[in-house]
Amino acid sequence: MNMNRRNGIKVIGAAFICAALPDLARAQAEWPAKHVRFIVPVAPGGSADMLARTLGDRLGKAFGQTFVVDNVSGGGGIIATQTTARAAPDGYTLMLSYSATHSTNPAARKLPYDAVTDFTPIAMIGGTPNVLVVSKGVSATSVKELIALLKANPAKYSYGSAGQGTLTHLAMEQFKETTKTFMVHVPYRGGSPMMADLLGGQTQAAFPSLSTALPHLRGNRIQALAVTSLKRHPALPDVPTLEELGFKGFSGVQWYGVHGPANMPKPIVKRLSDEINKQLNAPDLNEKLVQEAISPMPMTPEQFGEYVKRDMAQWVQLVKARKLEME
Repeated sequence: MNMNRRNGIKVIGAAFICAALPDLARAQAEWPAKHVRFIVPVAPGGSADMLARTLGDRLGKAFGQTFVVDNVSGGGGIIATQTTARAAPDGYTLMLSYSATHSTNPAARKLPYDAVTDFTPIAMIGGTPNVLVVSKGVSATSVKELIALLKANPAKYSYGSAGQGTLTHLAMEQFKETTKTFMVHVPYRGGSPMMADLLGGQTQAAFPSLSTALPHLRGNRIQALAVTSLKRHPALPDVPTLEELGFKGFSGVQWYGVHGPANMPKPIVKRLSDEINKQLNAPDLNEKLVQEAISPMPMTPEQFGEYVKRDMAQWVQLVKARKLEME
């Protein structure tokens, strides 16, 4: 190929790119011009679903387009997360991310996605501690009594989780390792079905987020034994922390945020982030989250991205120390 022809092709290619730039800029400026798919990695019901529907409704009103909540459960959030990673980065596919999808699962399992490079962090919503609970059929009323019960009855009891690799799974495996006890693990497709079987007595214990457990605790349908926060939670002032009971390293936070596919346009990311942080500062939403034991944690996309990296590193260290890796 001669030099003139090669230069001609470069000029034509550059012309196509330049011609496309105004269309791209216009598409970003007009976003959202159609409905936005908001993927939730759990079954309907529970804290994550409530957050997605509440936030989706408010974002829809703010942007003048419908944010369609799409529950894609299974695999501890892997199916939904992989679906998001493969979507076009045009701002029309978002997901409600949480600890399992971008921290604990990546720390404990080999996944078909990279929790950092395959996504665009958009906004942190908030966090809640986890709480060790038992069903009403369990006679233990304290962590000490539960440990004694488990040691006296090896393999008799089971616990539920929101799925393999979720915080509800790793926290209980950490508890079992620390206390040298055993319970059979029963994974579910999210926190809602996990709690349903706990309430029904099919499983005897769980480590749900406080926001998921709180309605059942208020209804006296399950018993709380300890929380993972470093200080007692205002919603459960009479329930001790595992830290004060002498169990170190139980400080996990079940966080919730919003991610999109990698390489989303920065103007769209900024608009979403600014609006979500605005909503989090709205008194009515702030109050609703606090009532659900979720502490609002507004962050910039950059701050959120760094938070996720630090949280994942913490769980990587725990998984290696406790030898909790899973297939």
